[in-house]
Amino acid sequence: MSTLNEPNPATQAGIITSEHIDRYRRDFLENPSHRVSMNAVTAGDLQNVALNRDVVTETDFTCSTILDEWEVTNQKQSGRCWMFAAMNLFRVGAMKKMNLANFEFSQNYTFFWDKFERANWFLTQIIETAHLPLEDRMVAFLLAHPLDDGGQWNMFIDIVRKHGLVPQAAMPETISSSKSRGMNVQIIHKLREFARDLRSLHSTGAGADELNTARENAMSVIWRMLTIHLGTPPTSFEWQWNDKDRVFHRDGEMTPQSFAAKYVDLPLDDFVCLVHDPRESSPFGKTFTVERLGNVVGGERVIYLNIEMDLMKSITKDVLESGEPVWFGCDVGPQMHRELGLWDENLFEYEGIYGTPFAMDKAQRLEYHQSAMTHAMLFTGVDVADGKPRRWRVENSWGSDRSGRKGYYTMNDSWFDQYMFEIAARKSMLPAELQAALNEEPIMLPAWDPMGALAR
Repeated sequence: MSTLNEPNPATQAGIITSEHIDRYRRDFLENPSHRVSMNAVTAGDLQNVALNRDVVTETDFTCSTILDEWEVTNQKQSGRCWMFAAMNLFRVGAMKKMNLANFEFSQNYTFFWDKFERANWFLTQIIETAHLPLEDRMVAFLLAHPLDDGGQWNMFIDIVRKHGLVPQAAMPETISSSKSRGMNVQIIHKLREFARDLRSLHSTGAGADELNTARENAMSVIWRMLTIHLGTPPTSFEWQWNDKDRVFHRDGEMTPQSFAAKYVDLPLDDFVCLVHDPRESSPFGKTFTVERLGNVVGGERVIYLNIEMDLMKSITKDVLESGEPVWFGCDVGPQMHRELGLWDENLFEYEGIYGTPFAMDKAQRLEYHQSAMTHAMLFTGVDVADGKPRRWRVENSWGSDRSGRKGYYTMNDSWFDQYMFEIAARKSMLPAELQAALNEEPIMLPAWDPMGALAR
């Protein structure tokens, strides 16, 4: 048996020696292309050096179907993409009903309620797992993610069903809604303290009633902190406006629930989440969910139906050509040029820069934590040639000044194949056998699975 002072024989083969380093140094210097890459990258931005000019010059930014004629929104320094994308979808019908050229629902209002509900969700999960040791992986995961900014389509729908929506004027942005980190740090601190207290209570034999009373008292503090940062969510408001033809309208006093009922014209109960997950753990034609993923206690489960890529493209294309945008989730960062507003599978030639292939496929990138759903946006157009899509128009929520073409992006179809994961669409768009699959008990994926990453 080895002691602390003796090297473990099993690790000896892994030691880097001076001979290894000399060989690595020699191999690098003997290859002229490596030196050219070093000279270029040390003197210039990596993306500019690796940019594939052929992709840029061959991409036509026009589309055969374009729905948008409004300004993009700006989530600023927050992780609210999922709710921005959903409200960007909802506002299309609202603008038509009110005859407005531009309109925004209050993102601060839904942010408040998501934070409040999610804090309660977290504390409820802490109570449910209080019997597990502190070092249990699930407990550690919960404590690592008490109050993230991200979320899923179903989570947003739960907020709308319970709390409604208001126009932006009824609860405007604050510093903390647009730049959420400082608020999150303080509230997360308190939530972890409350988690400690709840687990301590449980260890002394406290029953469900006592634990729930402690949770309710903790939520009073969370309400206070959120209100200090985001303001008080309105219970009613006066709504009137001048439309784009300068005609005056007045709805009078409205509640958030009545406003949502009047100005959200989509059949929310008919929408389902369709994903493309090529891993063997998520067979096509089956539903799955992610353990302990949610925000509203008592809300609906986040359930995905896994479908083939061709079907996802077909549904997305058909919905766009019918005149309705499409909410989607993707891995936004790879092969993206922010200033050009362009995604393409081969936009950057990193293999040529480094002299090594990047060879993982989509399933392997998910399995080895190289890819995950990281951002939600809205499809507002598609370019179709010979019946097939070849590029997609995207409304992002990063503002119009420093992102894309006035905030809009072009996604070449090759990128869709590799980095698109999810759309929200009507279940009536699905074949009968897939509609039936929605009634099956979903496969349970662990809480830390990449299919839950959009909520983190």
